Amino acid sequence: MTTITADPRPDSTMTARDAGAAAPMRPMALPRPRGPVTEALIDLLTGPVHAPVRELAMATTEALAASDDVLVDDDLQLALFLMYELHYGGLEGVSDEWEWDPRLLAVRGPIEREFEDGLRHSVPQPLATRDVPEALFALVETDDGPSLSAFVERHATREQVREILACRTIYTLKEADPHSWAIPRLHARPKAALVEIQADEYGGGRPERLHATLFADALRGAGLDDRYGAYADHVPATVFASMNLMSLFGLHRRLRGAIVGHLAAYEMTSSLPCRAYAKGLRRLGFGAEVSEYFDEHVEADAVHEQLAARDLAGSLADDEPHLTNDILFGAAACLALDGRLWGGLRERFERGESALRKPLQ
Repeated sequence: MTTITADPRPDSTMTARDAGAAAPMRPMALPRPRGPVTEALIDLLTGPVHAPVRELAMATTEALAASDDVLVDDDLQLALFLMYELHYGGLEGVSDEWEWDPRLLAVRGPIEREFEDGLRHSVPQPLATRDVPEALFALVETDDGPSLSAFVERHATREQVREILACRTIYTLKEADPHSWAIPRLHARPKAALVEIQADEYGGGRPERLHATLFADALRGAGLDDRYGAYADHVPATVFASMNLMSLFGLHRRLRGAIVGHLAAYEMTSSLPCRAYAKGLRRLGFGAEVSEYFDEHVEADAVHEQLAARDLAGSLADDEPHLTNDILFGAAACLALDGRLWGGLRERFERGESALRKPLQ
């Protein structure tokens, strides 16, 4: 059995923090297992390269058969997240050779299939239409789940805001990366629109303006750790499911329509909530370094909304009409999973509970 201990490293980012810069991206430290699948996976990845995967395969098969809902299964969602992380910044102490190991991919495949099947059965599929942008606007308009941003604007405490920021670290410290997988899979108008959006997300060539960098600044301003994965042991399964949704769509070419639809819905539902978050942060006395990330998205995402709906999703549907259903499915899945995640946090806060599995330091 592998025992994962607290990170013993000294705070090596202090110089960067003192200078007001983001901490350099490092491979993510392995979190603690959440069940037999993640225990077997971590044992495998921290052992000899190309060790047998039999125990992991057996644990995965048994967990999939026993799971009531893969979408909220702590063990399976964390396992899928860790396997996807091999395609991003990597895992601390894990060989990069595992990224394309066919045996590990063979174990990942059944989890992905159950995840996608669960999504397609639980997420209402919008009716296919010739006017994809208008269908996306209608889909967003009818999304009436509980608003976490409105709760932050008027009611949240400082500690609740810090918990929300901790939950956001899993995606936002590498914001935009999952959607960038789609760039080489698109052509002409959709590619140009996506690159325009992503260029803004990556700071327009200015590293200090990367949205991930601005979020790291916000974390430090709120007294939180800006190392990627620092709160992996704290966040609920729904955080990993939201991230895994983007990775699933982005890493599979057949789902390129879904990742485009996901980005469209994400951008179309960002500007007004970010305005509310910024107001709530100022209400609670957080400094400008914390609210700036959200202020940046108020204007940027108002522009991205039209780009994503019309120039990206709309032009992709024009060029490849057979992807229309997947574009709308990706948008609906984004709204459903993020609604479950952030609406779930609000419900816990309103019951006087923490949103995290263990308290922040």
